[in-house]
Amino acid sequence: MKRLFGFLVFVVSLFMLVSFTSRAADINLWHNSTLYKIQKRGVLRVGLNAGYMPFEMRSKTGKIIGFDVDMAKLMAKAMGVKLKIVNTDWDGIIPALMTNKFDIIMSGMTITQKRNLKVNFADPYIVVGQTVLVNKKWAGKIKSYKDLNDPKFTVTVMLGTTGDFAAKKYISKAKIQEFQTEEEAVMQVMQGRADAFVYDKPYESIFYSNKGKGKLIFLDKPFTYEPLGWAINKGDPDFLNWLNNFLRQIKHDGTYDKVYKKWFVNVKDWMGKVQ
Repeated sequence: MKRLFGFLVFVVSLFMLVSFTSRAADINLWHNSTLYKIQKRGVLRVGLNAGYMPFEMRSKTGKIIGFDVDMAKLMAKAMGVKLKIVNTDWDGIIPALMTNKFDIIMSGMTITQKRNLKVNFADPYIVVGQTVLVNKKWAGKIKSYKDLNDPKFTVTVMLGTTGDFAAKKYISKAKIQEFQTEEEAVMQVMQGRADAFVYDKPYESIFYSNKGKGKLIFLDKPFTYEPLGWAINKGDPDFLNWLNNFLRQIKHDGTYDKVYKKWFVNVKDWMGKVQ
């Protein structure tokens, strides 16, 4: 009986120790969460690269505006904190997140397996694909991205984007020129110094409608499938859980649709206000 009693005491003690250790680990995990730090700091820091219509861009007064910015404002409001936008060069945006320059990337970033090795993504908030803007001199001759897969063509892309990756994968025989911004890349085509520009459909559609008609040909059928997602550092399940629940909520209460309509449908309302 004494042995049985001693064994039972041992089992109960072990259970309590494991339970205490588990609770302590949970508390430690929460205190290390980005979400906990955001609340403690009182500021949500969002990294983006202003220049990707209509996701993030500068107004004529220099203010950064766009679809992702409005999403970030809603996110900060839901957290009960202030918002700080950190404009960052695209090719350094993931390293900046990993070195704690900001808490989250909200910058029209395509979810790729390569990027997913470095960061975690929340569920996709929109899906886009790569399209092509072609100089008007090729009207009737270039009807598909496949027609550009020839050494005689010069194709421009924005460095480090999925447009860059797609061009090198699907039209590798063409001469690929990389630029730091969308504007630089597309203007090469507008001015006849390059033949085509490969980039995400939302940007190319808006650019074509407002600046490219009569000067460019828009091959508007996407040749890639690209879900966009918000990126955060690895090892943070609490923050990831919050983001997915936030996205699910705004998509079901009508908030997401209102913001989408503002930036993707009512383009004329804001186009004249941007640089």
